This record gives sequence, C-alpha cells and structure tokens, in this order.
Amino acid sequence: MSRESLRKLRTEVPRLRKNPDVVQTFRSTAAATLAFVVALLLTDSPAPLLAPLTALLVVQVTLYATLTSGVRRVNAVVAGVTIAVGFSNIVGLSWWSLALLIFASLAAGHVVRAHQFVPEVAISAMLVLGVTQHTDLALVRIVETLIGAGVGLLFNFLFVPPVWVEPAEDEILQLARRMWWLLRHVGDELGERTPVERISTQLHAARRLDHDVGLVDASLTRAEESLRFNPRVKEALLSRIVLRTGLDTLEICAVVVRTTSRTLTDLARERHDEPLFPPETVAAVQELLRHVGEAVYSFAVLVTSPVSSSAEEAEAQLQTELAACGAVRERVAQLLLARVQEHPRQWQLHGALLAEFDRVLDELAVEKRSLRLAEELDRAARERHDRRRSFALLPRLRRG
Repeated sequence: MSRESLRKLRTEVPRLRKNPDVVQTFRSTAAATLAFVVALLLTDSPAPLLAPLTALLVVQVTLYATLTSGVRRVNAVVAGVTIAVGFSNIVGLSWWSLALLIFASLAAGHVVRAHQFVPEVAISAMLVLGVTQHTDLALVRIVETLIGAGVGLLFNFLFVPPVWVEPAEDEILQLARRMWWLLRHVGDELGERTPVERISTQLHAARRLDHDVGLVDASLTRAEESLRFNPRVKEALLSRIVLRTGLDTLEICAVVVRTTSRTLTDLARERHDEPLFPPETVAAVQELLRHVGEAVYSFAVLVTSPVSSSAEEAEAQLQTELAACGAVRERVAQLLLARVQEHPRQWQLHGALLAEFDRVLDELAVEKRSLRLAEELDRAARERHDRRRSFALLPRLRRG
C-alpha cells in the first residue's frame, strides 16, 4: 500500500467513525448476530430468526432510542400473541375472523403504546393464529422476542453508543456558513444594473435554507437523544439547551435571510434599467451584509464552542461583529432615508430592508441569548420538579 493510500486511509477512518450510518451498521450487525447465537443456546428452535430481527430493531443509534424501542417491541409482540391465543379459543381462521383480528391488534397496539411497532402486533397475532399449535408458537415468539430485546439492550449498555453532539455541531456550523456565503453573494449582486433574474437566483438559494434547517434539526434531535441516559456525558441538559436554542436562533435568521432576498428581488423588479441604490448606498449595504454574515457565523461558533476559553473568544468576536453591524446599519438608514426623500418609489421596501436587518441583530444579541438560556433552564427545572412531585404522590394516591 502506497504512502498516499495510507494517508488517505488515516483521514477517512476518523470521518467514518463520526458517520452515524456507518457506526449503526456495524453495531446492528454485531448485536443481531449475538442475539442469534444466544437464541440457539437457550431455545430448541433450529432457526430462531425472530431474536436477531428483534435485536436489529431494538439496537438504535442512541441509548435512549434503544430503551424506548425495546420496550415498545416487547409490548407489541406480547399484545399480538395474547390476542391471537384468545381468538384461537373462540373462532377459527376465516376472512372475517382475520379482519377482526387485524382490527383488534392494531387498536391494541395503540393502547399499549407500541408506536412504530403497531403493525408488529397484527403480524404476531396473524402468525400465531395461522398455525395449529398456538400455544407453542406463542411461547416461542415471546421467548425469541425477549432474547432479542434483552441482547439488544445489554449490547447498548456494554457498548454505549457514541455521543452524536459533534456531528450536530458541524452541521450547525455548515448551516451558518451557508447563510454567510448567501449574504455575501446577495451583496455582490447589488451592482450598477441588477437584472431581477440574477438576484432572484439568490432568493431560490435562500428558500433552500428551510430544507437545510430541517436536516440540522434531525441531526440535533439524534444528538439530544444520545445525551439521555448516557453515563459518559456530564451537564447533558445544558448541552441540549445550548444547541437547541442556538438552532432556533439560526432558523429565525434563515427566515430573515429569505425575506431580505425577497425584498431585494421585489426592488429589482421595479428597477429595470437603473441600479437598485446609488454607489455609496450599495457599498454600505454590502458592508452591512458582510458584517451580518460574519455575525451569524460567529454566533454559530459561540453555540458550538465546548471549552470556556473558546466560548469567550467566540463571544468577543460576536460582540465585535454586532457592534460593526450597528454602526453600519445607522449609516445605511441615513442613506436610504435620503434616497427615499429624493425618490419615494417603493419606500416601503427600503423600510422593510432595515426592519429585517434589525430583526437579525436582535436575535443574535448576546444579552437576549443569555436570557433565553436562563428561561429554558428554569423551565426544565420546573418540569423536572413537577415530575418528581408526581412520582412522590403516586404512593399516597394508591393508599388512598
């Protein structure tokens, strides 16, 4: 193997270790194989495939998802087998009994809160009802399901899933970088004569930010679940709240970037053979867009900085960019006001442009972020206190 191949392998392996799909593939394969071996040792079945199937479904990318899916899977199979045994003692297998069985099984799946495993209730019931030895098959399905679920849960406890915070942080930074890039390109389009087709291209790119926010939200949800019940993590609640509130702010900024692009597109549609703004105003607006983009990215760096020293540096950078934004914003406001007083056409679009800049600066303000974090921590503390109080009242209610 050449040196270049070895160097490429060294760079690819760490990247693959951070890929949830790659990690989950290896973990699921190992857990399913182990469940099959255990089922062969503990049962008389020659091919206990239900055990590896259950383990495959139970072992999830996070410990929290594994626990919830394991409980739901067991509930689904036990409910389906119980219904089938009851039906077999009353009716045989016919089209109307099968329809009634499926209906009852699906309804029971919702009652036992099987969630994504609701169809498994009906599948288990149909398989048991369709054979003659109902009791034996019912017992086999329950035993194999318990083995698969137990192996899957034990596997995740012994080999704790990775914490997926770092990939979520990377995606948050990439989202902020895309907004920074878009704001720079929007500013570059404010030339002497800007055809509406050129600036509307940036509007289409801004609209795609909604899709990007959805992808980051899914990655962050996985990261939040990986922090739950994970013994590796300290201060999991604070980490979840910091990232979640940060993404909420970036989502609002993405909306404002889209509305800003829309405002400039509408303005370009009314300026066929003339520039959007005078040269001095163009330069000021471009500078403001550049500083806003830098502020958005600095905010993302602040949100994803795990070390206190790095966070302080990121906060100082954000404060610097916000101060620059404020100064340039005042100059842009004066230039736009002079322009509107001289040529009052589409004055409302000039006002909308300023309002959108103000909204972004307000969302990125450090003071507002600190207040939001404090509110979320207080709300989480109240919810935790209410849950503990409810659990404490249960024994009294039972005695009463």
